[in-house]
Amino acid sequence: MTALLTVSAAVVAVVAAARSTWSPCGVSMLATVTPLAESARGHRYRTTATWFVAGGLAGGATLGLLMAALALGVRATAPSTTVVAAIATLTALLSAASDTRLGGFRLPFHSRQVNERWLDQFRPWVYGAGFGWQIGAGLVTYITTAALYLMIVLAALTASPGTALAIGALFGLIRGLAVLLGRGIATTATLAVFHRRFTAAGPIVLRVVVACELAAAMVFAAVLSPWAAVAMFVLAAAAVTARTRRRTPVAARTSA
Repeated sequence: MTALLTVSAAVVAVVAAARSTWSPCGVSMLATVTPLAESARGHRYRTTATWFVAGGLAGGATLGLLMAALALGVRATAPSTTVVAAIATLTALLSAASDTRLGGFRLPFHSRQVNERWLDQFRPWVYGAGFGWQIGAGLVTYITTAALYLMIVLAALTASPGTALAIGALFGLIRGLAVLLGRGIATTATLAVFHRRFTAAGPIVLRVVVACELAAAMVFAAVLSPWAAVAMFVLAAAAVTARTRRRTPVAARTSA
């Protein structure tokens, strides 16, 4: 069970970090920490980006320390496999429901953004590392996906502080590395093209995140009962079908 939780938490950490790049903070970083912007400020992009990645890793490790403390709590209570699987299943379902806005449902989200005035007030290593830490820490800036909450719960359920710390660091590292997506932005034209493509990719990444959340729900439901996993699959398929039909124009459905 621990291995299953660890792998699931790692996968969710990757997709949660990737999806978080589409937050207002993530989009802002991809517009302000680029070769074009850093050159205009008289700074080197490579140096700032390096500090940003390092800050992201440190921020993820900070979040990992919180998850490690929760993991210690889980170890102390020693819940049964059934309880752990039930909690994981429920959290994954709630995350998927929140990210799809199923029935208008949404988990509480934090909407704080980084202070962009730092760009004019501090040296590159300060705002690079500072922005990276805030984004890598996950909970201190804008939260884009409920997969972040799922990652925290799964990491805690491993009951392994070391594993939880590593999962947090993985999340922060990927969030930090996202700044490298803008490494080719050297002109205003490339900036515009990049952000058009970036915006278009957002819904695709969201679907991947939701698919991972639903997969996690089915995997842990299978631990409870094979029939629970089957029921989960049927409900997920029905929900996706209903959502697709709501998004499809009536004329398109009737002419099909």
